[in-house]
Amino acid sequence: MRTLLALAAALALAACGGEQYGDLKQELALLTKDLRGKVDPLPQVKPYEPVPYKAFDEVDPFKPSRIDVVATGAAMAGASGIKPDMNRPKEPLEAFPIESLRMVGTLQQDKQTYGLVRAGANLFRVKKGNYMGLNFGVITSIDENEIKLKELVQDGGGDWVERVSSLQLLEAQR
Repeated sequence: MRTLLALAAALALAACGGEQYGDLKQELALLTKDLRGKVDPLPQVKPYEPVPYKAFDEVDPFKPSRIDVVATGAAMAGASGIKPDMNRPKEPLEAFPIESLRMVGTLQQDKQTYGLVRAGANLFRVKKGNYMGLNFGVITSIDENEIKLKELVQDGGGDWVERVSSLQLLEAQR
């Protein structure tokens, strides 16, 4: 009887000894039997072909002689002798860049038109001939909508060049 019982226990253990997750592995093998990894072939490397430089007869933009020609042309234009008067006393509005100044109105007194200019928290009265801005700007005219200036700025060659700019009337916000 003992032998029979040992034999029955061995059969029961053999029946349970199947592969773990066998059914999942079988289904996965069935689903992936047609899948094979494909790697595309590497693209063909084209051999390097040097391109010959054929612009030897063209003007070289990097030669100093080309730059000298332009500089001498600018020197002739700047030979007019325009330069700012560095010895005159500076006016208060010359401490502000022209972009920070705001024209807020005009004033007429004794047939003379004055402009009202706000610089920071201060209000200034200006007339034709006053200076304002960082670029030696002198006021050339004042009308009810704008103040016109003639500024002196240095160009790339170091010569002084005149530039016209203006301050437009700042409309009141309602």
